[in-house]
Amino acid sequence: MNNYLIRVIGERASVIGLACVTTGLVNRACRIHGTSPAASAALGRALTGAALMGNLMKAGQRIGLKFEGNGPLGKILAEAEYTGAVRGFVGNPGADAPLREGKLNVSGVLGKEGFLTVFKDTGADEPYQGIVKLRTGEIAEDLAYYFAESEQVPSALGLGVYVEPGGEITASGGFLVQTLPPQDEEIVDLLIDRIGKLPPVTEFLRDGGRPEGLLESIFRGIPTRLLEKKNLFWRCACSRERIERVLLSLGKEELTRLLEEEEQTVVTCEFCGTSYAFPRDEMAGLLRQLEVLPC
Repeated sequence: MNNYLIRVIGERASVIGLACVTTGLVNRACRIHGTSPAASAALGRALTGAALMGNLMKAGQRIGLKFEGNGPLGKILAEAEYTGAVRGFVGNPGADAPLREGKLNVSGVLGKEGFLTVFKDTGADEPYQGIVKLRTGEIAEDLAYYFAESEQVPSALGLGVYVEPGGEITASGGFLVQTLPPQDEEIVDLLIDRIGKLPPVTEFLRDGGRPEGLLESIFRGIPTRLLEKKNLFWRCACSRERIERVLLSLGKEELTRLLEEEEQTVVTCEFCGTSYAFPRDEMAGLLRQLEVLPC
């Protein structure tokens, strides 16, 4: 199944709905990072949540989600662009936790205490940043709490990742439903009831369901209009030029130390694992840009 997302809006009620399937891109991310089953589920949920929230942005904008918990995973960082590009990584890919009621324990590896930080790069001089405490460590509930607390937008999210015993991801996806003012309380109550009766997202997808069917189940009887259908894909934004800018940002003192102590400086991208090697002559060139060495 291709990775894609659809977005609908209510014809009369002030509601929007998004649903997506992310199986392929989550599989790729987990292979790149060599994640344990529980870490795969946590990373997959965060990537899917970022993909949904990225579609609420505008062209040229991107969103970042950073989960920092007190569990062995340490942190999750997921980014998504309006284009549909998604990327992310976890602090400790091998982190694991005992099963909980026979299921992978996401809150056990992330932890229930910590913070969720949402970054929005809108092109402004200062990116938006919102921080809330983790509520459950289950990802979806924490994102819903962020929307309610920081953006005052009532939201419901469902995120799911099915990991086979061998580590392969065979189902990953999710949905996001938001009600906007003026709210129709009857519609809100109906949506809450519908969402509460949905099967788990992974069960729906493994039974052959699609994002369109997921939203049809939620909005049955509520007229909606399709706004967009968009492909989602894994893509890292790293490049040699970006890494050079990162090295320059370290400052003269740190670059001088690296030049003196290392035959070559190797920087590895946390998102995709690509390594960039800078021999001493290139490091010296970077220093000259900072006017440390004579031209």
